[in-house]
Order: sequence, then structure tokens, then C-alpha cells
Amino acid sequence: MSAENKGAATRAGKYLTFKLGSEEYGIVIMKVKTIIGLMEITKVPRTPFFVRGVINLRGQIIPIVDMRKKFGMEDVDDTRETTIIVVEVSKADTIQEIGIVVDSVSEVMDIENENIDDTPEFGSGFDAEFIMGMAKAKGRVISLLSIEQILSTEDVVSLGKVATSAEE
Repeated sequence: MSAENKGAATRAGKYLTFKLGSEEYGIVIMKVKTIIGLMEITKVPRTPFFVRGVINLRGQIIPIVDMRKKFGMEDVDDTRETTIIVVEVSKADTIQEIGIVVDSVSEVMDIENENIDDTPEFGSGFDAEFIMGMAKAKGRVISLLSIEQILSTEDVVSLGKVATSAEE
């Protein structure tokens, strides 16, 4: 098996799909801890621009990342479809639950190897490491995201500090 085929084999599986604007994205369902409606978010000073703040979810402080800001998209008003997806991010010896705010959740999809293509090349100035592949499903193209790549080690460490300082 070539390295390219081996990579495709590891990408097949169940994905939770969600929307940001008109674009659809998917994350591995095993990374999803829970899906909740938008709730009150407490702002925390001196956090990165893409962090909305923290929530208290069943007694646990969870940092909240605005995916529109993280992706450099324009701000829009929250709607009744705006959702928080709580994901588990593992980096080195750190496991952190982080909420990501998305415009809406679509569905859980089972995506097969033959429906996942490699990410196209966009030129030398574009870093697409956070995109695991492009899925073709139900007549749509879905960008499959690596949540660990989107929320880098530095992000996870700083978000852990945000959650800890909010608990104090």
C-alpha cells in the first residue's frame, strides 16, 4: 500500500458535519464529546482574538473558540442554529476539552475512502495542514478537518490556562 493510499485509509469513517457560512466541514466523530446549543459565554481578558471565552458545562470550565474568527471569516450575528461542539483535543501529554462555535450542525456521515480526495495545492503561501482531505458526499464537497491541527499545541496550552484562570 502506498503512503497516499495508507493516508486515505485512515481518513475513512464517521464525521460530524457543520457549516460556517456556505461552506461545510467535517470532524471525526470520535473527537466530539457533546453538542450543545449556544449558551452564555463568559469573556476572559487577554485571550487570543478567536477565543470567545469560557462556559461552565456540568461543573467543568470549557474554553470556547469561534471557528469563524479562527478561519478569518467575517463575523455574523448568532442565530438559533448557532451551536457549540465540544471536542477533545490531544497534544503530547495534554488532553483538553474545547468548545467550537459553528453556524449550524448538519449531520453525522459515514465517508468511505473512495469519496475522499487529497487537499488540492493552493500555492506556497497557503498552509492546508489542518485539512485532512476533501470529501464528496450527497452532491456536496466537505472539507475534512484535523481538530488537532486547527487547535495547535500552543492554542491548547493557552486555552488550558484560560480554563484554569476562569476556575479560580
